[in-house]
Amino acid sequence: MKKRKKLAIISIAIVVVCVLLDQLLKIWVKSNMEIGETIPLIGQWFNLYFVENPGMAFGLSFGDNLGKLALSLLRLGVVGYLVYFIWNRIRKDEIDTLAVCVLSLIVAGAFGNIVDSAFYGLIYGYAPFMYGRVVDMIYVRLFVLPDWFPGFGGSYFFPAIFNFADSCVTVGIVLMLCFYKHFFKDEKKSTECVDNKTADAVAPAVSKEDKQ
Repeated sequence: MKKRKKLAIISIAIVVVCVLLDQLLKIWVKSNMEIGETIPLIGQWFNLYFVENPGMAFGLSFGDNLGKLALSLLRLGVVGYLVYFIWNRIRKDEIDTLAVCVLSLIVAGAFGNIVDSAFYGLIYGYAPFMYGRVVDMIYVRLFVLPDWFPGFGGSYFFPAIFNFADSCVTVGIVLMLCFYKHFFKDEKKSTECVDNKTADAVAPAVSKEDKQ
């Protein structure tokens, strides 16, 4: 019981803290910057650059209004499923701290952008419910790609502008890929246990037939 409670608290804390940081940064940017304005933070390679996008993470979009609604509903579905998945695994003692932290990061990131889509249009008076624009502001210019690089020569590496919520999702997915075996070892063990139990159940019957 203590382990379940601890994991539940960790998950809730990660989601609440990350969403709060994401929203505070977005509100500050909208309140203190004009769209297109840039504030250098570390030299010229790490900047705040205020933009808004109607679609996916990293400034991507598709399908105009219909695509926007579909994306918002998809985000809600993903968040709902992950919340259920985490809660169910905690309840069954089938998840550890690392998995809870990683999945909670993804939930926090997706939910942070849901808040923008769902409420920013209403709060700032430019769009109905679920049609708000996502606030992006993190612009990292690491280095310029060589001119011979196909398609992107002469431009900065990873020129997309993103937000804290996007970072949470990205970090969560990268960690999940890095620890792939860790995340799916329980399912593998469960499958092996089922196979072993089936073999144990079949063995007596087979042995009995051999004797006959």
